[in-house]
Amino acid sequence: MIVLGVDPGTQITGYGVVARGADRRPVLVECGAIRPTPGGALAERLLEIFEGVAEVIERTRPDVLCVEGVFYGRNVRTTVILGHARGAVMLAAAGRGIPVVEYPPAVVKSAVVGTGKAEKEQVAFMVQEHLSLAEPPTPLDAADGVALALCHLFRDSPENEPPRPRRGAGRRQVD
Repeated sequence: MIVLGVDPGTQITGYGVVARGADRRPVLVECGAIRPTPGGALAERLLEIFEGVAEVIERTRPDVLCVEGVFYGRNVRTTVILGHARGAVMLAAAGRGIPVVEYPPAVVKSAVVGTGKAEKEQVAFMVQEHLSLAEPPTPLDAADGVALALCHLFRDSPENEPPRPRRGAGRRQVD
C-alpha cells in the first residue's frame, strides 16, 4: 500500500509518500513541499497546489490520499482559506480516482507521537524514528504530510498500532 499524506496550506503545502514495506514496516518514498507563488492571487496559489499534488500523484501512484481534517481556528478568514487549499488537494485526488481520507490533527499526533497535543517538532522527531531516517523531514510541513500517511498505515494495520521505531538509513526527500 502506498499512502500520500498532505498538509494543505496556501503558503506551504507539505506532503509525504509512505509505503508499507515487505516486512510491513513503513518506508518513506519521498516527501517535500509545494510552495505557491508568494503574494500571488488566491486562485493562482490554489491552482499551483492542485497542479503540485497532481504531479506527486502521477509520480508516486498512491492508493489513498490522506489530508488533515478541518481546523477550526479563531480566525474565520484563515479557516476558510485553508478550506480552499484542502479543496484543491482533494480535487487533485478525486480527479485521478484516488480515495481521500481525512484525519483530525489530534488523531494524527496521537497515532504518530502518542499524544494528541504534540508540537510540530515532536511530530517531526517521531516521523524520523518510525522511518529510521537520519534526520527529520524538512520543512515541518513535509513532516506533517508524512505523519498523515503514517497515521493511515498505522490505523490500517491489522494490529491497529504503530510498529516500534528502528534506527537506520533514510530514503529520498524532495523539497
